[in-house]
Amino acid sequence: MATAKRTPAPLGDNRPSVSTGPYTLRSLMRDVPLSVEGQDTQITITCVEHWDGNLYIGTSASEILHFVSFPSDAPDERHSITYILASRLELSQGVLTPGSSFAKGVQQILLLPSVNKACVRCNNVLTFYSLPELSPAFGNTKVSGCSWIGGRDLDINDNQQAGPEVIMICIRKRIRLVRIGEEPHLVKNIEYPGCLTSARRGRFACVADAHSYALLDVENQQKIPLFPISSLHEETETFTGDLPSDIVKTVPQVSGNIRLTRAPGDAGTDDSSIHGRSTSLGTSAGISGNVQPTSRSRSRDRAGTRFSGGVGGQRSPQQSVSPIRSISTSQSPTRVSQGSTFLSRSIIGSNHNNEVAQRSTNQQSPAVPTPNISSPIASEFLLTTGTSMTEPGVGIFVNCDGDVVRGTLEFSRYPSTIVIDGYDPLTSNTSGSLEDDQDGFVLATIKRTLHGLERNGLEIQRWDVTSEGKSWLAVPEVSDVAEENVNAPSTDITIGLATSLTVQEIHFEEVGKRLRSKRLKISRDTGNEATGNADNGQPELEEWEIARAQQEDDFARRLGKKSTRIVTWSGSSIFWVVRNPLVLRLELVIDEVLHASQESRLDQNRLVKVMSEIHNQEARTETDFLSLEYIRQKISILLFADLATNRLDVNQHVNEHLFVEGGLDPRVLLSMVPLLREDIVEGPRGIWIHAGLVALMERQLLVSSITLEADEILSRPEEFDLLGLTRRYLTIWRQRKGFGSIADETQVFSTVDAALLHVLLYQDQQSMGGPGGSSTVRAELYAVVDNDVDCFDKAVELLERFRRLYVLSRLFQKRKMAGKVLATWRRIIDGEHDDGGELLDGENEVRKYLVKIRDLSLVEEYGTWLARKNPMLGVQVFTDDQSRVKLSPHQVVQLLRSRAPDAVKEYLEHLVFGKKNVQYANDLISYYLDNVLAVLSTSDDARSILAQSYESYRALHPPKPTYRQFIIDNTIPASWWHDRLRLLELLGGSHGAGFSYDIPGILQRIEPFEDALVPETIILDGRQGRHHQALRLLTHGLGDYHTAINYCLLGGSSIFHPTSGRVESMSIPSRLEQAALFKSLLSEFLRIEDISDRVERTSELLERFGTWFDVAYVLDLIPDSWSVELVSAFLMSSFRQLVQEKTEAMITKALSGAENLKISADLIEKCQILGPQIEVTEPQISTS
Repeated sequence: MATAKRTPAPLGDNRPSVSTGPYTLRSLMRDVPLSVEGQDTQITITCVEHWDGNLYIGTSASEILHFVSFPSDAPDERHSITYILASRLELSQGVLTPGSSFAKGVQQILLLPSVNKACVRCNNVLTFYSLPELSPAFGNTKVSGCSWIGGRDLDINDNQQAGPEVIMICIRKRIRLVRIGEEPHLVKNIEYPGCLTSARRGRFACVADAHSYALLDVENQQKIPLFPISSLHEETETFTGDLPSDIVKTVPQVSGNIRLTRAPGDAGTDDSSIHGRSTSLGTSAGISGNVQPTSRSRSRDRAGTRFSGGVGGQRSPQQSVSPIRSISTSQSPTRVSQGSTFLSRSIIGSNHNNEVAQRSTNQQSPAVPTPNISSPIASEFLLTTGTSMTEPGVGIFVNCDGDVVRGTLEFSRYPSTIVIDGYDPLTSNTSGSLEDDQDGFVLATIKRTLHGLERNGLEIQRWDVTSEGKSWLAVPEVSDVAEENVNAPSTDITIGLATSLTVQEIHFEEVGKRLRSKRLKISRDTGNEATGNADNGQPELEEWEIARAQQEDDFARRLGKKSTRIVTWSGSSIFWVVRNPLVLRLELVIDEVLHASQESRLDQNRLVKVMSEIHNQEARTETDFLSLEYIRQKISILLFADLATNRLDVNQHVNEHLFVEGGLDPRVLLSMVPLLREDIVEGPRGIWIHAGLVALMERQLLVSSITLEADEILSRPEEFDLLGLTRRYLTIWRQRKGFGSIADETQVFSTVDAALLHVLLYQDQQSMGGPGGSSTVRAELYAVVDNDVDCFDKAVELLERFRRLYVLSRLFQKRKMAGKVLATWRRIIDGEHDDGGELLDGENEVRKYLVKIRDLSLVEEYGTWLARKNPMLGVQVFTDDQSRVKLSPHQVVQLLRSRAPDAVKEYLEHLVFGKKNVQYANDLISYYLDNVLAVLSTSDDARSILAQSYESYRALHPPKPTYRQFIIDNTIPASWWHDRLRLLELLGGSHGAGFSYDIPGILQRIEPFEDALVPETIILDGRQGRHHQALRLLTHGLGDYHTAINYCLLGGSSIFHPTSGRVESMSIPSRLEQAALFKSLLSEFLRIEDISDRVERTSELLERFGTWFDVAYVLDLIPDSWSVELVSAFLMSSFRQLVQEKTEAMITKALSGAENLKISADLIEKCQILGPQIEVTEPQISTS
C-alpha cells in the first residue's frame, strides 16, 4: 500500500469553466497520482466512484486509488475538501484477447453500500471487496470473462435499500441475477450471451450486446427484441412483433447457501455489470432519474427558455444516495461454504467457449457504435443508435412494452457515454440535496471538430422537452491546462463520464458574493467620493453597518449551493459536472455583450432578449429568485447607463416598463442622471443593493459625472427623450405607494417624488404661460402636487427655484396650509414673477378661497388686503352667503373702515341695495354726497359736465327718454358719476315710502351746488311737499316732461330710481291730490317759453289726463287766442265723459227701480206662502 499523500481538491473557490449552458465544471481533484512517483505518464483514469467521503479511482494500470476526504481547516476554505490517498490497490492484470475492444485496466467499480461490498471489474475479471477499505471479500473470489456488472433496481431508492441487493453479472453466454449479501445467492440464469450493458427497472431490464438491444422480463421469462445499435452491422436484428420468447433457465434447487468460490486457474466464477453510477470509459451506463412527470399524455413540447435548465438541485431517484458509513468486513479466505461450489461450476465455462465468444465480440469495428442504455423515468429507457462513432447519433425512448415513445434525441456525434440528470417523480428517489433540479437533461461525451481541431466535451440537451437547443461543455483534456483555457487543442486523451453513488454539495461562493446586499454610497460632489471604497478618507463603519454586513455574509453562505453526482475526468484531473448557477450563466451572457461593446455600441437588442427570456421564468428557490432579480437589475443599469450617454438610436423595447420589471431601487438609476442626483434621499441606512451591482454602479457614477455634467443629458431629439422616459418610469413607480414589499419606502418615494417633480418642472420650462401650455406635462405636474408628495421640503425648494409659485400654492393647498397658499398668491398678485403664469384671475381666486376656509384671522387679513386692492371683490368675501366665516355688518364696517376705507362704500351698497338694509342707507347717502360734493367743489369740469347734460337733454325733441335714463345711457367712467346715480336712487325712494333720511341736512349741504344738482333738489322738494317748486324745476329746469307727469301720478315718490313691478299703493296719492298736482303742472306747461312746445305739451297733457281736470277751469285758464282745435281732443273727451256720466246715472236709477220692484214682489210672494196670522192681544188687567 502506498504512503498516504495529501491531494487538495477545493470545491468552493475554484472558478467554474466558462459556460453559458446549464452545466459547468468544478474541480474534484487535479494531478491524480496515477503512478508511483509519476514514472509512467501513459496511465489514465478509467472509472471513478464516490461514496461517503471515499473516492475510488480506477486506472488503466489495473489499480484502484482510494482517497479519503477531510474538510479544510482554513477559515477561508470552509467549502473546500482535501483528499488524502489512503491506499493504492493493485489488481490482477487478467488476460484480454488480442484486439479486444474492452478497455485495459479497471473497467467498472460497483459499490453496494447496503451490504458494504464493492464489485470491481478489471480486465474482464470480477473481484469482490469490502467497503470502505477495499479488503477482499468472499474469499478473494475472482471471476474472469465478465463483460458487465450492474443492473441494480433503479426503482429502489438508495436510502430505502437495506440488506442484500440483486445485481446482474454478464458473462459470455448468459446473464446471472445474483443477490449480494453476506454471501452471494444465485437468483436466475438468463440466456443472453455477450451482454455489454444493461439497466433494470423492477422486473424489466433493457440489455444490449454488440449488435442490438432487447427488453427482458426477468420475472415472466420473456424477451422482446428491439432495434440494432448500428444500421450498418451485418448481423442486424429487427423486431418483428413476434411474441416474447422464453429466455430463463430455472436454477436447480439446492439445499444450503449458494456461495461464490475461487476456481483454479483462469476459470471464471461470476458475471459483472457496470452500475450506472460508475461508468468506465468506452462503456455505457446512464443510470439516473427524470424530473418530469411520466404520463405519456404530457406534452413533449412544453415551452422552456434557454436558461431554464440547470437551475437547482432536485434529486433524481438514482442520484439521491444517502451516504452509508462503511464497516470493515474483511473476511478470511477460509470462510468458504460448501455450497459455494455450485455457483462456481454453473458459471465456469471451457476455455474454448470463452475464446469463441471473445472473438465474436472482437469482430466489431472500432468505428461501430457501442450500446448506451439509460432510464429517465420508471417506465422508459433511453437507447442510442447510429451509423458509426463519427456520425450523428439518435436517442430513442422505449417503454416497458417495447414501444417507442416521446420524440427522438439527436446527437451531433454518436456518444461514447450518456448520463441522465433529472428527477423521477414516480420513485420519489430524493435525498434532500437536489431540491431544484427539476429539469431533465441528457449529458453525452462527444468528440467534435472545432476550427479544424478535435475537441472532447459534453453535449447537453433536454430530454423532457423538445423546445430547447443543445449546449456544449468543454472538458479540459490535459491535467496541467488551466481552467480558463478549456478550449485548448485536443490530444489523444479521451474523457469519461459517470454518476457517483453519493450526492456532493458544491458551493459557488461567487454566487453569494454577487447576490448579497451591499451599501451603495452616492456622492454629489466628486467621483472619488462616489465609490465610498477609496483607501484614503474612507469613513469608519458604524456598528449597525458592521452588523448588517455580517448578516449579509451569513446570508451569502446559504446561496450558491448545488448538488451533483455526475463526474467527468480527463487525463489526471477529475471534475464534478454540476448545474450551472443561473446567475453565473446569465451574467456570462451579459459580460459577452459588454466585451463586444468595447469597440462598438452596446448591443441593446441582446440584453432586451435576455430580459424577455427570463420574463416568465419561475424561480424555484431563493437563489433563483435573487438571481433573476440580480440579472434584471444589472441589465436595467446597463441599458439606462447606455441611454444616459447621449445615445440616439434606441431599441423600441427599452422603455419604462422594462426598467420597472427589473425591480431595481429607482434611486440607483437616478444616480446616473446628474440633473436628478441631488434629489436622491439615501437615509441614515443608505442604499443597499446586490453586491455584484455596487462595483458596476461605482463605475457608472464616475462615467456619468464626467461625460454628462455639461449638458445634463438634456439635448436629445424629439424621438428619444431620456427625461421623458425617466418621467414615465417614475410615474409608474409612484403608483406603488403603499406596497408593503418595498424596502426603505420612505426614502424611496421621497426620491421618486422629488425626481419626478424635478423632471416635470424642467420639461415644463419651455411651455407657454397659462394653464393651456404643455397640457400633458403640466397636467402630470398638477397631478403630482395635488396628490401630495413625500418630499415636501424638497418640493418647496424645487418650485421656488423654478419660480413656479402657482404650483407651489397647489402643493400648500394639498397640505391644507391656507396661510401659505394665500401668501403665495399675494406674492403673485403683488407682482412677483411666476414662470408658469397660471394664476390668471388671482384676486378672484383669493376671494373664492377665503370663502372656503374657516380661519377668521386669515379671512380678516386677506379679505381686507383684497378689499384694498379691489374693493368690489374684497367686499364679496364678507358678503358671500356661502362663506364659512360669518361676521356681523357692524364688525365688517368697523374692519373695513380701519383697514380698507375705500371698500366701506362697496360694503354699504351691498347692505342697502343688496340686502335692503335701510339701517345703513343714511351712511351710504353721506358717502355718496361726500364723494359727489368733493368732486364738484374741486372740479370745474364736473360742474360743466352736469350743466352740459341739462342743456343736451333740454335740446332733445319729444319723444325723448327721461332724464334719469338719459344720464344712464350717457354715463361717464367716473366714480363720482356712479355715486350720483346711486344717490339719486336712494333719495328718490328706492327703499319705499317708509325710508327716511335727513332732508334738511342734505339740502343744506347741496345748497351751494343747487344749479348743478337739479334732480336732487327736485326730489328733496317733493319730500318736503313743495310740489309746485318740484314741478317747476322738472318743467323749466330739466325739461323732463315725462318725469313731471309721473310726479303727478306718484305724488313725487320713486321718480329717480328704477322700479320694477307694482308700486306700493300706500305711496300713491289720492285722485284729488293727483288732480291738484295736474293743475300745477298745467300751469307750468302754459309757461313754457317755446310756444310750440307749450301748445304741444299742454294739448298732450289735456288729451291724456283730461279726466283729472275740470272743463270750466281749463277753459278759463287757456288763453283766448288759442283755437278750439288745439283743445278739441280735451273737449271731446270731456263732453264724452259728461254724456257717459249722465247715461251711467240714468242706468243706475233704472236698475235701482227694477231692484226695488223685485224686492217688493218677493215680499208679497212670501206673505202669500205664510198666510195670515192672528195675533191675540191679552187684555190688560187694571191694577186698580
